Amino acid sequence: MDGTIIVADDDRSIRTVLSQALTRAGCRVRATGNLSTLWKWVEEGEGDVIVTDVILPDGDALDLLPKILKMRPNLPIIVMSAQNTVTTAVRASEAGAFDYMPKPFDLSAFLALVNKATKQTRPTAKPPVEASRLPLVGRSALMQEVYRVLARLTHTDLGVMIFGDSGTGKEIVARTLHSFSQRKNAPFVSINLAATPPDMIERELFGSPENPSGLYVAAFGGTLFLDNVDDMPLDAQMRLLRVLQGQGADDVRVVASTKQDLQTLVADGKFREDLFFRLNVVPIRLPRLAERLEDIPDLSRHFLAQAAKEGLPRKTITPEALDHLRSHVWTGNVRELENFIKRLTVLCPEEEIGAQIIRRELASHMELGPKEPEHHQKLSASVEAHLRHYFSLHTGTLPPPGLYDKIIREVERPLIILSLQATGGNQLKAADLLGINRNTLRKKIRELDIEVLRSKKMM
Repeated sequence: MDGTIIVADDDRSIRTVLSQALTRAGCRVRATGNLSTLWKWVEEGEGDVIVTDVILPDGDALDLLPKILKMRPNLPIIVMSAQNTVTTAVRASEAGAFDYMPKPFDLSAFLALVNKATKQTRPTAKPPVEASRLPLVGRSALMQEVYRVLARLTHTDLGVMIFGDSGTGKEIVARTLHSFSQRKNAPFVSINLAATPPDMIERELFGSPENPSGLYVAAFGGTLFLDNVDDMPLDAQMRLLRVLQGQGADDVRVVASTKQDLQTLVADGKFREDLFFRLNVVPIRLPRLAERLEDIPDLSRHFLAQAAKEGLPRKTITPEALDHLRSHVWTGNVRELENFIKRLTVLCPEEEIGAQIIRRELASHMELGPKEPEHHQKLSASVEAHLRHYFSLHTGTLPPPGLYDKIIREVERPLIILSLQATGGNQLKAADLLGINRNTLRKKIRELDIEVLRSKKMM
């Protein structure tokens, strides 16, 4: 890798680390902590790639990007920011950034991106759209990847397939795609195919001789969201494919979602392969709440604020209470957490929700939760199905490295939490139940950030 890289960040330590890494990679580096020096170097023709933070002492770098690109249209600009929201990612994309990297980031991934920027022509700036706050909450690494994909889809009409379990927010993502698209002023039409009788799906979508105005026509100029597309009958799939291939198909953008492994359904003859490829141009995978536990505090505060806007009592929540929420096993994902938080705003008499209230309500929540089915599959079969689904979401590519540790952590954390709950928080008994040394259990509790509570045994 060669060329001159301009690094702009007001954090001296970050400038030093990036400068050293780029120098070792063979680049010449010029580093600054302000926008005025960055602009001076751009005017002088310095730099083959710019790497800049968003907020600098003398301004917002995203506001300067259009001016830089007007002067030097082919200069790749990589934007990095600790303000890891979808709005920041979209603003960077719309301003014409080559790419966006949320902090903190892996140094090797950063160097690979800079190397790519030195070899490719950066995209042209896109016309601005309203960067309103969207109902997507979370700063976890997995959500950051979702934001980056969404930012790259701004102002495109590519087919998108949203993969995710129930309650992960698939419709919210579909609405986000619509809100930041050129179709944002046109209709967003949604149909839940799992909740629609199979014999009514084709009529709902495409109308009937008596009433030819179906949902597809209603979505003209806008977006049609097919929620749970795996529940679409084969006849309706064939009709949809013909419509998508026909004249005027571009008048509607189709976004679909599924919680199933569609490739398995294709192999079983339950879903048309040609329709799958038509819809699955860009896949987006939404993580389960268990994969993004660090987002629970932000999500909980967001739902409390949302509840207050809806007329429910205004509440705050203590850090200790948030720790309890993070240690709970949320099988219903973000939707379950949202419903639980809104329930607390009604049932909790105090203005501040504390740890004791959370403990009490979580115990009640578990008693009222769904019961285990009588005929459930073995754990190995369930894990295998989960992994097949996970691999299917990376069609044509391999999943990120570290898969073994990722899966072990996903199984290990709920196993230890439930064992501690079953033994009333007695670590000696929990270690014996698990068949591991007590010191090993203590180490795991620290590593996985599990809070141990002494309470009545589950069994």
